[in-house]
Amino acid sequence: MRTLSTELGAWIDRIGPAPRVYADANVPAGLVRYMRHTLGWDVFFVLEHAELRRARDVQHFHLAHQMHRTLVTLDRDYFDDRRFPPAQTSGILVIAGPDERSLGRVLRRVDRLFREAPSSGGNAGAPRTLPLAGRKLYADPDWANGHPPRR
Repeated sequence: MRTLSTELGAWIDRIGPAPRVYADANVPAGLVRYMRHTLGWDVFFVLEHAELRRARDVQHFHLAHQMHRTLVTLDRDYFDDRRFPPAQTSGILVIAGPDERSLGRVLRRVDRLFREAPSSGGNAGAPRTLPLAGRKLYADPDWANGHPPRR
């Protein structure tokens, strides 16, 4: 069955090759600037929308999926698969680090992963808009230094 979300999602995915992310309220504003200006990601930042600043995690989870965006957060609660089923997400990226600088290094590594993934539009080398669709990834400074991510 076709829904507004599926119809708009197909159109949205054709807009551009940049990863589309939904940064929740616990992502520092400096990191959002880094994602936008250094990495070139398309970032929807909830703190820029007064009505979403105090929204519950489940609302962010559903809204990110409806908007066809990977949810980026520092909140490990999203690993609860009963509350946040992977099949119902456009992807969840949980990042961790002691400071913004280390979080930036983690995101730089994630950006490489996004760009190495097969592109959603079939253009080799173009980043996918939703590289983690249906999956969750935990990334921390150890992973950014070549160690595998842990959950």
